[in-house]
Amino acid sequence: MPNIYLASSSPRRRELLNQIGLPYTVITIEVDESLPSGLSPAEQVVALSRRKAGAAAQKLSEGVVIAADTVVVQNGEVLGKPADETEAMSMLERLQGAIHEVFTGITVMDLPGGRVLSDYECTEVQMREVSKDELARYIATKDPLDKAGAYGVQGVAAVFVDGIRGCYFNVVGLPVFKLAQLLKKINVDVSKYWR
Repeated sequence: MPNIYLASSSPRRRELLNQIGLPYTVITIEVDESLPSGLSPAEQVVALSRRKAGAAAQKLSEGVVIAADTVVVQNGEVLGKPADETEAMSMLERLQGAIHEVFTGITVMDLPGGRVLSDYECTEVQMREVSKDELARYIATKDPLDKAGAYGVQGVAAVFVDGIRGCYFNVVGLPVFKLAQLLKKINVDVSKYWR
């Protein structure tokens, strides 16, 4: 079985790979995340996941690279990670009482052959109305500052979420079902790693 490499420093993605029993090594990468204008949210996350996988592959001679990118989209506008607490408050105020979408692009790359497969997942999230005081207390935890859309559904912000339509794990940052499907296409069966 090939070695698996995760091209992400996200603790949420590491937790999800641990949850499905997939052993991996983290590869730290830095990529330019600027993109040409006019791309849809799905095209953006797929393009960035491919860029991240490619950057990790340059450090390896063999194995399978997994890379992902997640964004929150409301009314067609992409919300990435907030730059500071003020921007986090602005994002969270926009999301409350409304439905938004979470897109995650995933790429798997098989080395040395270089076979690259990508896909994306989209999940709808309904947030309840949240008071400014609650939002301020949440922002004070610093939790929203490293998350697309300024919230993490797997943490205390779960109390803001009224409903989810689609893959919950996608909202966390890695749609594990879709990942397992892509891995199977390059002959990596997740279940063979279970002990």
